[in-house]
Amino acid sequence: AAAQFTAELAGLRLLHDLAGVMVPVPVADGVIPVPPSAHLLLSEALPERLPGARTPADWRAIGRALATLHGVTSPEFGLSRNGYFGPLRQDNTPAHANRWTTFYAERRLLPHLRLATDSGHLPATLAAGIERIIARLPALAGPEPRPALLHGDAQQHNFVSTPAGAVLVDPAPYFGHPELDLALLGYFHPVPHHVFDGYTELRPIDAGFPERRELWRLFAYLAVLSVAGGTPFGRQFLPRLDQAVTSYR
Repeated sequence: AAAQFTAELAGLRLLHDLAGVMVPVPVADGVIPVPPSAHLLLSEALPERLPGARTPADWRAIGRALATLHGVTSPEFGLSRNGYFGPLRQDNTPAHANRWTTFYAERRLLPHLRLATDSGHLPATLAAGIERIIARLPALAGPEPRPALLHGDAQQHNFVSTPAGAVLVDPAPYFGHPELDLALLGYFHPVPHHVFDGYTELRPIDAGFPERRELWRLFAYLAVLSVAGGTPFGRQFLPRLDQAVTSYR
């Protein structure tokens, strides 16, 4: 927990320092030891509007916050330090070829494919389907993007809606494809169009994004199977993974 919380604080500082987006202010050092061996991540209390009560303006604010992040770019994909995607370690080391498809295959799909396979919760047929998709990534991935600063785990509950705007929490940042963040917004539950309206106030969305949305969710489906594939929650992602694999044959 201490390592995860320390990485989370570093990620929040990175997003704020590079993009100026709102993040929670840590209390004291942020990571508080609780004897004998636990830790807490402690930050300011926020005047949150709960997700079920979000207004169209709240959703647009989330979109604008993401677009603001994506306006920060880098010469290469990845990041100089690693982090976590949920409880799983995330390797952000730049790939040998500075192309998005190489980074996505080597740092996201292949590691999560190994973890999901080792968990025993990924059927062999789906594993083989993922391998076929990895081989075809250059043909599936669309135009090569400029590496943009990502939240990295941009599912909708990792934004806190406040009167001042969207506050970002639980990041897993690195420089990557902006469409990955957009794909993860509705990863657990669909999001309204207002969030994309807010995004396009600042940045365009490529017309081919809807066709690639599930491609960028594949690694996250695999992560859920690795962590919770033996539970009803985790098993519900198997049909979604199967549908995605089928659609990219």
